[in-house]
Amino acid sequence: MYTEIPKSVEIVEVSPRDGLQNEQVQVGTADKLALISNAIEAGARRIEVTSFVNPRAVPQMADAEEVCAGLPQRDDVTYIGLVMNQRGADRALATGRIDQLGAVAVGTDTFAMRNQGQTSDGSVEAAIAIIETAKSAGKTAQATIGASFGCPFEGEVAEERVIDMAKAIAEAGPVEMALADTIGVANPAHVASLVAKVREAVAPLPVRIHLHNTRGTGLANVWAAIGAGATTIDASIGGLGGCPFAPGAAGNVATEDVQYMLERAGIETGLKLDKLIETHRWLTGVMDKELPAMVGKVGGFPKPSEKNKKDAA
Repeated sequence: MYTEIPKSVEIVEVSPRDGLQNEQVQVGTADKLALISNAIEAGARRIEVTSFVNPRAVPQMADAEEVCAGLPQRDDVTYIGLVMNQRGADRALATGRIDQLGAVAVGTDTFAMRNQGQTSDGSVEAAIAIIETAKSAGKTAQATIGASFGCPFEGEVAEERVIDMAKAIAEAGPVEMALADTIGVANPAHVASLVAKVREAVAPLPVRIHLHNTRGTGLANVWAAIGAGATTIDASIGGLGGCPFAPGAAGNVATEDVQYMLERAGIETGLKLDKLIETHRWLTGVMDKELPAMVGKVGGFPKPSEKNKKDAA
């Protein structure tokens, strides 16, 4: 198993899409754009800005085109749009602002039907078609296998099933293969095992990991994933997140918590903790509730005062 800790890890900021999609408070387009701008100021260079789905199913994403129209013009930022089917892909590309399509396949039939109205095999075929559409349009695509570590309807998901799906999708040429703990049931041993096996199966394609902190194992799972060779981590400022079609699937791993853990361990993320904490506090006001992230509440590593420094000396 891969155990070398890397010098740097990429973090994909998913708060504007996955962070907000399950929230009952309808967040305005201006606040979504402010969140994206704050993430850029904090150092985020890949951001999942919205999803192109049926607004009746996910009302929070009804303003996808408006969000795209207001995105800052940045040559150094990759804007990602999540799409489930060809219609979504066409909508995303028509905005002229999405750089990368995000495709999703799901590890079980029941969840795939609830999430996107197709079987698990059908979701693999759809993901492949989305990747091909993106490439034909001169864009890139990423792919995520949802419910990789467990399904709310069917329970355990066999590693062999996820590996087979990853192999099939990898042949289409996405920029990476992602494994999602959609309902927050993963543990570090399972994460390390599956990341290592998928990494070997799709090499040289890199592996990304999408984790939820639903049961408090999120940060441990991030560390296990990195140790097993994952090179990119999805995270959400404030720890917001959840899937409308997965009961109880609350809370992505928080960007500020992941940044703090990794940077303190000597792993560069390119993100500025002070700006993430500032954004956490601003977002608390927008959502009008306390957010799950811990570092956003208590701050980073304490800085001793000049008096304490003298006393210590």
